[in-house]
Amino acid sequence: MICPHCERNLLRKERTGNRCTHCKRSYALDPKTNPLRLNDLRVRRITTALTDGGRIAIVPDQLWYALSRKRLRDSAFGQGCLGGAFVGAGFVTVVALFAEAPALLIASGALLLIGLGISLARVMGAGKGIPPVVREGFPALVLTPWRSVYGGLPPGVLDTAASDTGTAGATGSANSAGSASSADPAGAAGATGVLVCPDRAVVAFLVADGLPARHGLAVVRSPAEAAAVPSKGPVLVLHDTDADGELLVRGVREALPGRTVVDVGPPLRTVRSLPQAVPYRDPRRRPRPADLRILAALGTYTPEELKWLGQGWRFPLVGLPPARLLAVVDRVAGQASHGADPDRRRAADLGFLTWPEAAGPDPVGGR
Repeated sequence: MICPHCERNLLRKERTGNRCTHCKRSYALDPKTNPLRLNDLRVRRITTALTDGGRIAIVPDQLWYALSRKRLRDSAFGQGCLGGAFVGAGFVTVVALFAEAPALLIASGALLLIGLGISLARVMGAGKGIPPVVREGFPALVLTPWRSVYGGLPPGVLDTAASDTGTAGATGSANSAGSASSADPAGAAGATGVLVCPDRAVVAFLVADGLPARHGLAVVRSPAEAAAVPSKGPVLVLHDTDADGELLVRGVREALPGRTVVDVGPPLRTVRSLPQAVPYRDPRRRPRPADLRILAALGTYTPEELKWLGQGWRFPLVGLPPARLLAVVDRVAGQASHGADPDRRRAADLGFLTWPEAAGPDPVGGR
């Protein structure tokens, strides 16, 4: 690996104890010992890309997904056993031929069958999409050693561990996101609309950017909390592309009959068609059969899509490029607030606030 300080190419023996033997300085992550095979330079490079060169702040969960993408694409199932089985089969076969021991040929055949079985399982997707480091374990395995070496998180990454809700950021505005899950939703007083998002990390990301305050949105995490907000404005539902997210939109519409409910979550069919989008699956969060029956009754999903959702696959919001996620939510929230506010709607009709702009690709569509 390359030393992040002196940029010397270090052999394993030259970096014992996560310390460079040339410049004598410590580094945080070693690809040989880190389960995500990370090094400090890669973390810096990915963080710079996610923050758009420092223009925006991100949350640790977004960094977790970006650093896990490469491993999510590949299957780690039986990775160590696969080579061992084939090498062992070849070695035993050679020994059996020279020693004229037919019994060893049987053992060789068994090892070969094991290797072929593992290969077939990998081709069929066994182990694919399961993150080697779960989202909850990322701070301890990556951010804690980083903080111990550099004294803080990578530049542009919010410290969401500062609040017991998991939504507090490094700024005062981000700290207010923690109240989104309480009985008094953030921004409820005088809100012109509601943003429903069950993901604490995404809420912290949006609040740190000032998006809810900019559009007068109260931030909540459930249909019940949305119903408690004293506002008759539009309700935006932002969710992961998974079974839970699809059911959330349905639940909000049932809890708020007669209200304008806008589904801001990326459409399943659109995201699945994008080669850049990398899904993951969590065996702990597979939808219940009853939930799948509800989705099937909606008639908007093909049998193959329902099977995909039933296996626990999902595209998380934290997996969207942060700048594009902000752009899409900002655009939808702006359109919704303009339509809900009579004064702003009249101004838009007269030409105010409607500067001409060139049409561009949909940020989500280009995911």
